[in-house]
Amino acid sequence: MTLDGFEQDTFTDAGETKTVYRAGSGPAVIVISEMPGITPNVAAFAQRVVAIGCSVTLPVLFGQPGREVGVPYALRSLTGGCVSREFSTIALRRTSPVTTWLRALAKHEHERCGGPGVGVVGMCFTGGFALGMMVDDTVLAPVLSQPSLPFPVSKKHKADVGISDADLARVKERTAEGVDVLGLRFTCDRLSPGERFETLRRELGDRFIGVEIDSSEGNPHGLSKAAHSVLTEHLVDEPGHPTHDALQQVLDLFRTRLLA
Repeated sequence: MTLDGFEQDTFTDAGETKTVYRAGSGPAVIVISEMPGITPNVAAFAQRVVAIGCSVTLPVLFGQPGREVGVPYALRSLTGGCVSREFSTIALRRTSPVTTWLRALAKHEHERCGGPGVGVVGMCFTGGFALGMMVDDTVLAPVLSQPSLPFPVSKKHKADVGISDADLARVKERTAEGVDVLGLRFTCDRLSPGERFETLRRELGDRFIGVEIDSSEGNPHGLSKAAHSVLTEHLVDEPGHPTHDALQQVLDLFRTRLLA
């Protein structure tokens, strides 16, 4: 299966080869899809990044590119992700092993596309990967959209940010050097708990920009308490809507850090 408007390729690091899709020109942004994979809405978000003058690279970590979201499909992708050794779904204070491959991809795309560095967007299952990729100086514009790993099965898991202590120390060095971290979530999203953003604020200070969109009962925009995917499935791309504003904040981060 292919994605319209994207070129299919592969990238190999340390003997691990994965399919990637690319579009656009300009400084690179790595868009790491949420479960169940690179859906049409994920691809649409990537094209919005292309429209501001960046190139995008979408690695295929799971799922079938271009396939619509469906419950059986989502469950199959989630089950596969949970048993894969590439992802740390429960372990505390551990960076997912796949992040090493993603760092190599970011370095390669920076060399290929030029510019001051790269942007990274992680979503849901992959939300925290953008944080782990900050270990390398290449990453200048990290976005954590509804980061959901480790799964919030306990109080400690809810507060964990999904990377090792050593990687967190390096992230703190990067933020002290002036790199901002942008996080997005809905306030009632149990998969991406507020305690996780509290940890990021405590550890990163003012360099963590946490955008929390009201999804409580009776909220002024009629958002469901089950709302989860800020930039894709639950995006209402209309001026004045908080998800539209969040999308613009992401694009402005890329404009400021990659295009200015």
